Amino acid sequence: MYGQTMNIHQQTNSVATMAGEGSANANQRKLPRFLCLHGFRTSGAILKKQIFDKWPIQVVNKLDLVFVDAPFPSQGKSEVEGIFDPPYYEWYQFNKELKEYENFDKCLEYIQECMIKHGPFDGLLGFSQGAILSGALSGLQDKGVGLTKVPKIKYLIIIGGAKMQIKSLAKKAYSPAITCPSVHFLGEKDFLKPSGMKLLESYVDPVVIHHPKGHTIPRFDEKGLESMLSFIEKVQAEIS
Repeated sequence: MYGQTMNIHQQTNSVATMAGEGSANANQRKLPRFLCLHGFRTSGAILKKQIFDKWPIQVVNKLDLVFVDAPFPSQGKSEVEGIFDPPYYEWYQFNKELKEYENFDKCLEYIQECMIKHGPFDGLLGFSQGAILSGALSGLQDKGVGLTKVPKIKYLIIIGGAKMQIKSLAKKAYSPAITCPSVHFLGEKDFLKPSGMKLLESYVDPVVIHHPKGHTIPRFDEKGLESMLSFIEKVQAEIS
């Protein structure tokens, strides 16, 4: 496991992206730094491409985004095969009912290692399996379940997320309600939308951005862009 993790960490350097990198302006405000967790059986490079292809400059230039690969090579066929090039990775494994997870503890250890190596981070951005993780990690961290050696997660960007189904984890992750500022993307045709709506109930004053697409990184309409920029400005003001 640790030999494999070392290799993935080496890959991370080529995947990591820092918005505003190379700026000659030494007085430039610190950008909110987010660790980005990709979807099931995809990769950091794929999530990076999806975001930078779909999100406008006025959003990505206001964020310091770091993309990493999950710790485990894909153990089955990826749904993006033929669309995005391999290799593909997964954060943990689960059964068909989503009620049993494998290697979840190792996943948490790995994310903590990434946060130590590439941080400090202000928050997490997650899509799909990465969003399920991101949406739970703040609460789990508060309970001492994981990420005990890194600063508290302060902000969340959840895209196509859902609640964890394992009761023992869910109780620790979502109770009491999560108070850190968060923005949640909900797709009208996303198969995870019902669970994404349930996830909102576990947050205090979440920002919600609706879009007409399915389980994907969406483009912004005018209202969604306004909400996102407002969220980023709030984060920027608090960390400056």
